Order: sequence, then structure tokens, then C-alpha cells
Amino acid sequence: MADIKKPVKITETVLRDAHQSLIATRMTTEEMLPIIDKMDQVGYNAVECWGGATFDACLRFLKEDPWVRLRKLRDGFKNTRLQMLFRGQNILGYKPYPDDVVEYFVQKSIANGIDIIRIFDCLNDLRNLQTAVNATKKEGGHAQVALSYTLGDAYTLEYWADTARKIEEMGADSLCIKDMAGLLVPYEAARLVKALKSSSNIPVEMHTHYTSGVGGMTYLKAVEAGADIIDTAISPFAMGTSQPATEVMVETFRGTEHDSGLNMELLGQIADYFRPLREKDLESGLMSTKVLGVNIKTLMYQVPGGMLSNLVSQLDQQGASDKFQQVLEEVPRVRKDFGEPPLVTPSSQIVGTQAVLNVLTGERYKMITNESKALLRGEYGQTVKPMDPEIVKKAIGDEERITCRPADLLEPGLPEFEKKVAPWKQQEEDVLSYALFPQVAEEFFKYRQAQQTKIDPAKADMENGAYPV
Repeated sequence: MADIKKPVKITETVLRDAHQSLIATRMTTEEMLPIIDKMDQVGYNAVECWGGATFDACLRFLKEDPWVRLRKLRDGFKNTRLQMLFRGQNILGYKPYPDDVVEYFVQKSIANGIDIIRIFDCLNDLRNLQTAVNATKKEGGHAQVALSYTLGDAYTLEYWADTARKIEEMGADSLCIKDMAGLLVPYEAARLVKALKSSSNIPVEMHTHYTSGVGGMTYLKAVEAGADIIDTAISPFAMGTSQPATEVMVETFRGTEHDSGLNMELLGQIADYFRPLREKDLESGLMSTKVLGVNIKTLMYQVPGGMLSNLVSQLDQQGASDKFQQVLEEVPRVRKDFGEPPLVTPSSQIVGTQAVLNVLTGERYKMITNESKALLRGEYGQTVKPMDPEIVKKAIGDEERITCRPADLLEPGLPEFEKKVAPWKQQEEDVLSYALFPQVAEEFFKYRQAQQTKIDPAKADMENGAYPV
């Protein structure tokens, strides 16, 4: 068997997860476009370039239209599949949306250039994934379902293997081990991949972050155990809270039966392009050295990379940076109270913000956020372990908890969103931007209109006394 070639495939994350994890998703489209042609020659399995927090960050911070970004990336990548991250029923937002909005978002994502949709749920509640999987298949896309990997009593190999079997039955084309916090250690990764492979027949992709320092070794053991694809980031945006470096993993497997066959010279040129961007981000402080080193405490606190950087900035804003350690210690306690959910958007933000409040107010659950109440009420779905009944009582009193699929309680949403976006609508996709982030999208639409008014040649001519013929 050893001499049968099984090259590992590589998915490049620099245009999405890498900069989301290291510089709070602030890489601009203009910074991406000049290197696309070279990236397109590599032969990646896919380039992950959209979804996750990119949509929100484009509108909110970069004053860019995420749909325009996707179309520009699609124009540039002529030979490479484009991949996005999709939060199941939460789409790219932070709460469950009605099925019609989920279906329309999937349709428009694929129409604008996405090939692979990686769909996950923050609680691993598979009921929250089915609509997105069905919609992706209907549009001819590749539906990949991601398991949000985490540790805890409930998360046994049997649990993961059983979940993988159900994912295949749902119609997923592949599955991903989404180890967002870098919790999966090498030999455990080998056991996990073997368990998934034994219970399902679809390709397995391995995704981790370098936060705890074991990412590269985890990939090595996962690939040896049968993982088909690994997620990596080109070296200037690798390591720390990002992914293991693309070049390192390519070199690791060179000359073995898992040789990826990727060209190191080409990868070197791509790294050369991103290096000055890294230097600029370090100089401005956008890339914090706090997220670049190894944080072995990750294994203890189970805090993903993006969440670490969010906690740092939340505490900075409150002038409470000295409380960072206390907050890190509070996170696993809150998580246990909340039914041991995996920490990934939006559950990571909910648990993280609640932990910050518990520490800053000096009394646990003195203040409970609306998002925490929603999670405890069951609005996000079912956790693997039961929630602490006392905390639930404190948060929602005698309110009845939701036990069905939360989206079953939602009325179709598109007609109402269409009405509200009408004054601003310039493209069909605007309704989706508005549906996900109403206030942020409206501000962006106003900005867009102002920019267009300023530079519209016809209007400029009329102001100069010329009239269109």
C-alpha cells in the first residue's frame, strides 16, 4: 500500500481565514488583485477567499461591496476553484435566518463565482445545515460540511464518526475537520481522521490554526492517516492564529507518496508579494505580536484565533487589558454553563463577550447579553450537553425554550427585506447585504451613492454647463 501515490491537495487561505485571523479581516480587494494571476497558476485544490467575516468587514470597515470583490476575484481566477465559509442557517451573520434567505444567498454566491461552500454550525446541530447543503447542491456547487472540532466529555471518536456518517447521508460532497482553535494534537488527529474515514466515504479536509503550536505536526499525522486536503496560508500570513505555512507543508510532503506537486518557486514569488503587506500591518499595529506566537494555553481555554484578537480589542477599548488572563480563565467556565458548545462564530463571540462582562462587572451573570439569552433559549439550536439550568433560569426566567429547528419558527424574510432595501437597491445582491447587516449595509449604500454622485461623469458634465446629447 505504501507505494500507492496519494498526493495531498492544498487549499490556500490567505485571501480569507489567514487575514481574518491575523489582521481582523482588513486586507482590501486592491491588495489582493495584483497577485491573483500567479496564485491561479499554482494548482491549488481551491482558494478560500470569501465568507466568514469578510462580508461584514468589507461593508463595515473597508467601505467595499463584498459582491464586487467576489466578482473581481472570479474574473482573475480562471483555473482555480473559489471557496467560501458559510455559517449554516446564520449565513454570514450572527443569528438564524429564514430558509428563503439562506437559499437565495447560496444561489447568489454560486452565481457570482463560488464553487465550494464550506458549511458549518456553531453547535454542530446538523438541522441547521440541511437547507444550505440542499441549496448548494441545487445550484451545482460543492457542499462541504465542517465539523466544528472541540474538546469535552461529549466529543468522543464515536460522536465524530456518527456525525460524519450523518453528514454523508445529508448529501455533503466532502467533510472538513474545522479545528478553529488549534486544539487537535497530532496523534489525536490521526485517530480522528481514521474514525471519519471508517464511517463515511467522502473526502476529508483538515483545517487548523497554529495558535497552540502543533498545526504542522497535526497536518502531517492527519495526511498519513488519510486526510485528502489541508488548509494552509502562504508564509507571510501563516502561523500564529492563522494556518500552517503553505510552503512548509509542500516541502514536508515532497518526495513522499503525499507529494502535492506544487511549485516552490511560484509559491516563493507569492510569498514575496505578501511580505511587504505583512510588514505594513506589523508597523501599523494592525497585526499584533500577541497573536503571532505560540499560546499553549489555547489547549486549556479553547479560544480560537479570531476570538483571541477580539478579546484583546474588547478589553483595550474598556481600558482593561490587565484583565486578559482572568477573561481567558472565565471562558471555559461560561462555555460549560452554556452546554459546552464549540467556540466558533457566533458562539465564540457570545461566550467571549459574556466572559468579559462576568470579569468586568465583578459578578458572574450580573449582566447577561441578549445573545447569551438567545443561545440559552435555544434560538441557535441544540448543544451536545445540557445547559446549566440555574443559568438558564437566571437568563430567561420561565420562558419556554426552543426545541425544534430554530428556523422552523421563522417566516420567509425576503419580501420584507426587499421592501426595506428598495431606496438603495442597485443590484439584486443588495437585498442580501441588507438582510444580514441592515444598519451597516444602509451606511454603505449611502457611502456608495455619495461616491457615485461625486464621480458620475454625466452629473459632472451637467454641473459644468454641458448637457448629455
